[in-house]
Amino acid sequence: MATLTDARRIVIKIGSALLVDRGSGDLRRDWLTALADDVAWLKSLGKDVALVSSGSIALGRGVLGLPGTDLSLEQSQAAAAVGQIRLARAYEEALAPHGITTGQVLVTLEDSTDRRRYLNSRATMAQLLGLGVVPIVNENDTIATDEIRYGDNDRLAAQVAVTVGADQLILLSDVDGFYSANPQTDPGAQHYPVVAHITPEMEQQAGDAGSGLSKGGMRTKLMAGRMATAAGCNMAITEGSVLHPLRGLYDGARATWFTAQDDPHVARKRWIAAMKPRGALTVDTGAARALKSGKSLLPAGVTAVTGPFGRGDPVAIEDEAGHKLGQGLSRYTSEEARVIRGHRSDQIEGLLGYPGRAALIHRDDMAL
Repeated sequence: MATLTDARRIVIKIGSALLVDRGSGDLRRDWLTALADDVAWLKSLGKDVALVSSGSIALGRGVLGLPGTDLSLEQSQAAAAVGQIRLARAYEEALAPHGITTGQVLVTLEDSTDRRRYLNSRATMAQLLGLGVVPIVNENDTIATDEIRYGDNDRLAAQVAVTVGADQLILLSDVDGFYSANPQTDPGAQHYPVVAHITPEMEQQAGDAGSGLSKGGMRTKLMAGRMATAAGCNMAITEGSVLHPLRGLYDGARATWFTAQDDPHVARKRWIAAMKPRGALTVDTGAARALKSGKSLLPAGVTAVTGPFGRGDPVAIEDEAGHKLGQGLSRYTSEEARVIRGHRSDQIEGLLGYPGRAALIHRDDMAL
């Protein structure tokens, strides 16, 4: 069974019902302070941490005096605009005493379905985590409409875990795991400590009802589990309303662990390798040798470009004899690649007229 001890990169999902008092609409500052202590402790163990947090609408509607339920789209977006700044400030103030810098990342469903935007999000998140920042991620409720919404932060958290290559996703919930029935109404409900495969029977057992201010129910958590484990990320559902829930999970608190079949990096490489390439990049002997040693593909090592392809599209990587070495996701269009091929990365801005990324294909977006 997976544990927090094994984790290297952790995504933690926090629901509105945990963060915002249901009666007053105020932030639960004591709980947030305890969570910040847990995050600081995890980082002291050398782990990367990203938080996916609800709460902006719940905080904003209290400030605006809006009703607790049945908000229109426009009211929800207005509440999000007011609440989001308060939510970000609350995390900043909670984590700053530990010397931790926070960053706000707002996304929509389109950011994961559009490959170019997905790669941009991935690169930004990777840079933040590499700098020791704790990203605070939320759906961009101020602009998202139904067509571009996740609609719940369970699946958003799973997508973030996939995007950043996390090996563990923690869903802090109002229950201590997945049950065969609602444990609040059925005393005979069976708790699942470990789930190796999500079965149709489990999906039937999952209810739809969320609690209080939250939108997600157990069904969305199972959907998140499918997404995360398929990408090589273990997932846990555990009781989050207690103080120090992460330290409790580390010490063996009751939870349901959904186990991944592969390492997240292996799963991602397999996904990239399965794509149909849109074009090809021919590389010289030095670049081919560098790729085999784990380096990214820089423009200087590219001798020819076959296209057309866009940013984020899969392209084959070939040596000068035409042998395929692998493939990856291009950070440039075919037109841009033709302009910068054979040149050093510090020349890209001068050649294109705008700054660009140093690598044409980053090693994390490549399968050899």
